[in-house]
Amino acid sequence: MNAPFEPVTDLCDFVPQTAAFAAESEAAQAIHRETPGRTSRAGDAASAATLLERVFDVSFAVLDAEAGACIRRPSDLPDMDWDLFAAIARPLIGSRTPILIVEEDPLCVLAVPLQGRSRSCVAAAPLVTRRPEPQADWRAAARAAGCPPAALAEWAARQRAWDPEAALRVAQLALEHDFQLRRLADVERETDELSFHLSSVYEEISLLHRLTQNLRLSKSDVELARSALDWLAEVIQAEGLGLLFLPVAEAVEEHGTVTRTKPELLSVGRFPFSAEEVRRWGETMRLAELGGPVVRNLAPDEAARSEYPGIRNWMGVAVTEGQNLFGYFLAVNHARGGQFGTVQANMLHSVASILGIHGGNIELYRQQAELLAGVIRALSSAIDAKDPYTCGHSDRVARISVRLAQDLGYSAEALTRVYLAGLLHDVGKIGVNDAILQKPGKLTEQEFDQIKTHPTTGYRILSELRDLDDVKQVVRHHHESWDGRGYPDGLAGEGIPPVARIVAVADAYDAMASTRPYRNRMPLEKIEEILRHGAGKQWDPAVVDAFFHAKDDIVKITEADEINSLSFPTLAFGKQS
Repeated sequence: MNAPFEPVTDLCDFVPQTAAFAAESEAAQAIHRETPGRTSRAGDAASAATLLERVFDVSFAVLDAEAGACIRRPSDLPDMDWDLFAAIARPLIGSRTPILIVEEDPLCVLAVPLQGRSRSCVAAAPLVTRRPEPQADWRAAARAAGCPPAALAEWAARQRAWDPEAALRVAQLALEHDFQLRRLADVERETDELSFHLSSVYEEISLLHRLTQNLRLSKSDVELARSALDWLAEVIQAEGLGLLFLPVAEAVEEHGTVTRTKPELLSVGRFPFSAEEVRRWGETMRLAELGGPVVRNLAPDEAARSEYPGIRNWMGVAVTEGQNLFGYFLAVNHARGGQFGTVQANMLHSVASILGIHGGNIELYRQQAELLAGVIRALSSAIDAKDPYTCGHSDRVARISVRLAQDLGYSAEALTRVYLAGLLHDVGKIGVNDAILQKPGKLTEQEFDQIKTHPTTGYRILSELRDLDDVKQVVRHHHESWDGRGYPDGLAGEGIPPVARIVAVADAYDAMASTRPYRNRMPLEKIEEILRHGAGKQWDPAVVDAFFHAKDDIVKITEADEINSLSFPTLAFGKQS
């Protein structure tokens, strides 16, 4: 290949070539980085042999020592018996040590085991061991190599001479260098895979963190799901995402909780399915029974025959918690034309699990709210049953209290608590003698003292209900006076719980506006006069002001013929916050 030169007798003589040897490492490294893309054993071995060719400046054949055949014959080498060399090289299978398989002065054949995909591949090349004389006899070397003497002599005249021992040592160095390049390529590939995995895990953890930060019972599953869809669309690389929520109850609840009574489909991107199609798909795939994500990447012919021709791939999972099925999560078509895999499926499953847990908590809260509403309804009915003259009083006080709280700027969530407090404010009257409650005449001092026990009795009745801690304070203190002359604890001014001050005005108004055993209802003008006179003495002036501001709505409440308990109709009046 190049002009002849003096033999290399040792590695020290090879120093002038070390710069060229190092310069080839980057090219060899790039070659080995492509290893995963190679499909044939010959191509793998040939790429590995490239480094040897650049070091020795001679072409190498690639042999299959196990099959005893040559799988790559360089055209610039003499036509040698490569199949024979392959058979001779059989001891090199699985080895990492080069050997000389032919030694016939002035020729040797170097065989180097290749560390590619196959353990049986060997690179082999003839080397000239000394500068031959012009009339040298090449017949013996030609017989050993299995080629014509003239062709061998012509080829040898263009080669560099190598000392056999030095050639073996250099081949061993090249072999070690190739091994290190392969290890480096493997490490880089593993690093890339680990980096991709860590990136995916980080995205999943970030998404789940954002979701868990929004897990509040006051936030519905649909609200949380909308946020989840928007965030998931950023990382899952799907053209369309859809989440179907199934109905929770068959009818609207009567206790003020928000309950889903029909399917609701949320989607982002190009999502081609209706709510009914998603439901049928989830049931057909038995997602609730499987419990985990299902991924399907369709072949082109499958996609063409599909019921939905535009769908190339999809993945889905049921949104569940225990035995409760809340809906189905479906992602369609990889946005980059690729395929869905475990990373995307696990992320979808994790989000579905959080939504399922949140839905389960909301369902449990709904059931508890139903139970609490039933208890409150029973208590309210028991109070009304004690005195037919005060039937509906608790509900009216609750509604009037809500209307006053609206005018004072209470939030929608707080209005629910105000309503409960108004509804239960007289629960302690269960412990008061019926004869006293229904007495048509004036009460004695002892009888009035018994009446005055109902706030503390009501407080004790509700004492074990931790969910009603704020309501209990209203029950206890709704007969306190702004000037401190009320009962049972003689609280005054700002020391009285705010909602108790509201209920006190609502209670006084409804009592005066209702017919009692001992008197008829008062005229509205008289009631207004009493309230104005008592502002700053018996009642909070701000609450009395709210009464006059909302007077028209409050009159409607007291004059309503039909009472729909626990449905919060007064929330329709005035402003809401």
